[in-house]
Amino acid sequence: MKILSWNHDRLEELVELWNKELAEDFPMRKELFEQNSFNDKNVSYEDSHIAVDEQDHVIGFVIAKHWKEEIDVKMDDKKGWIQVLLVDRDHRGKGIGTELLERAETGLKEKGVVTMQLAGDPFHYFSGIPEQYQDAQKWAKKNGYVKKLATYDLINHLDKKYPFPKIDSVTFSKLKREEEAEFISFLERCFPGRWEYEAIKYFEMNWEGREFVVLKKKGQIIGFCRINDSHSPSIAQNVYWSPLFTREIAGIGPLGIDANEQKNGYGLAIVQAAMAYIQERNIETIIIDWTILVEFYEKLDFKIWKSYGVYLKDVK
Repeated sequence: MKILSWNHDRLEELVELWNKELAEDFPMRKELFEQNSFNDKNVSYEDSHIAVDEQDHVIGFVIAKHWKEEIDVKMDDKKGWIQVLLVDRDHRGKGIGTELLERAETGLKEKGVVTMQLAGDPFHYFSGIPEQYQDAQKWAKKNGYVKKLATYDLINHLDKKYPFPKIDSVTFSKLKREEEAEFISFLERCFPGRWEYEAIKYFEMNWEGREFVVLKKKGQIIGFCRINDSHSPSIAQNVYWSPLFTREIAGIGPLGIDANEQKNGYGLAIVQAAMAYIQERNIETIIIDWTILVEFYEKLDFKIWKSYGVYLKDVK
């Protein structure tokens, strides 16, 4: 076995290995892998590695990330992520995964990382380790990672019609391109960090705003909800696994309401508005990814689809 540097020339082989091991639950597309594991500026190329056998076939890989963007959105620059660590099932039990992990952790630690997280990275695939991969969770614990939280992906097959909500004094609408500055300012004030970052990256693609539903009061934005489908400018997290479905799906989330305006029913209402917009697009299935608010979304008939464990490790 040899350990090689992270290399885009191996894209097809990396995707092939992914699908050999994970396609039943998480089918990978080359476009998605390239977007999240090569084009994301936060990929640490020098700490991501590929394992090959004596015939130069890819038998494993690890993708490491840390915050490298120059955008100031209050992301934690002391946190590192292992986006994916995967070893061919025919080569497990030989220490390949452990070596890949140690190389990634050592490199990120030298860059000032003090906390490691498995998944949950910018342009992530998973919020944590999927619960169906119990061996992976046991392996994470063996290597010093501690489960901190359970998270969920939810699903709704839209068996009924969801009308646009009507609430006095507020309005729901799709974001207009000319509202970009106001929207980013709202996120910076109310939701600094990942959500603000994702919106900035969205507008870098020069899109007009159809992916955001905004809640306004007296003409001012006080809440938002993102919606994604196959026509969105990038492959968004809640439609990653659309190849599992025979018809087009859409995704909802994230969403947030100004803290000063919460407990008025606006959160559930903006989700319903997003669902109504999606139904106008003749889409019959909606996915919500990475949430702990199962009971909240059950009020709009969402059910648990996939479950994850969030694992972290102190590497100071």
